[in-house]
Amino acid sequence: MQFTATQISQFLNGSIDGNPDVAVTELSKIEDGKEGSLSFLSNPKYENFLYSTQASVVIVSKDFAPTQPYTSTLIRVENPYSAFTILLDKYNEAVNAQTAQSGIDKLAFVHPTAKIGKNVFIDAFAYVAENVEIADGCKINAQTFIGANSKIGENSTFFPGVKIYHNSIIGSRVVIHSNTVIGSDGFGFAPQKDGTYNKIPQIGNVIIEDDVEIGANTTVDRATMGSTIVKKGAKIDNLIQIAHNVEIGENTVLAAQSGISGSTKIGPNSVVGGQVGIAGHLTLAKGTQIGAQAGINFNITEENKQWHGSPAQPLRNWMRASVIFKHLPDVEKRINALEEELKKLTAELEKNTIHNER
Repeated sequence: MQFTATQISQFLNGSIDGNPDVAVTELSKIEDGKEGSLSFLSNPKYENFLYSTQASVVIVSKDFAPTQPYTSTLIRVENPYSAFTILLDKYNEAVNAQTAQSGIDKLAFVHPTAKIGKNVFIDAFAYVAENVEIADGCKINAQTFIGANSKIGENSTFFPGVKIYHNSIIGSRVVIHSNTVIGSDGFGFAPQKDGTYNKIPQIGNVIIEDDVEIGANTTVDRATMGSTIVKKGAKIDNLIQIAHNVEIGENTVLAAQSGISGSTKIGPNSVVGGQVGIAGHLTLAKGTQIGAQAGINFNITEENKQWHGSPAQPLRNWMRASVIFKHLPDVEKRINALEEELKKLTAELEKNTIHNER
């Protein structure tokens, strides 16, 4: 596939600095750019690569002001990162169209009661249980398991090794990556007088709404009763634990190695950093932003607020505390020196007092 700078600029509603007829045939990182490639510059940390890259075309911000000579043709847009993402998506669509597969592999198992839509691909060693419904355009890759009575919406993709337990409901255009488990039992055990635990049956399900993407090796537990819900547009990274009866709000983003305990509700448009731990039965307001490795053990009621630290605190408080923490060794030395000085002054005062009494 070959496109000129003019064609790309028109597609992105951008403007051109340089040769409008230069052609590109591939996408690249700016530091790896070569003749015939298209790249982008969004993060100022990478600006120096613009002046050495061989990329024929680079997408930049409309107000970008270069400080050194460069050889690439620039396409100026409102948001370079978003613009490049659009091009990546179109490129991916073209590649997928060339390699599109459909039909049911002879080594797959599909129960006779399952309902399979049009243009569905089910790869070898996939297992589709009784009464499953798979809508049009889905791609079920090798060794995927879909449990009884589950429903899958249109154009969803399950990568190899995905496990969908019974009664799960998956929306349209959902992407689930390898070895993720949807609908495993919630962690529910009742302590007994003799110190043992009785398992509490987990009879609920999981609902994944439209346009959700879930990374590899993530688990979303089924509800004890009712549903664990991941709402429309949420993006969940690899290696995340979402416990029973949790609700993840619309367009919320969760980074890797975070854990959400049971029955917690995270508001829409929230951002959860890596390795965050959130206790159970909490409510987090819309737009909550939680920094990496933070610990949340309280309700958050204020919208669009940033939290850091463990236990978490508002960002400004955390930044002040971090500055103080860095200086604690010096503060300790000063305190020790002051204590020694105080001892000397106290001893001298006592000596003078005794002398005066005589």
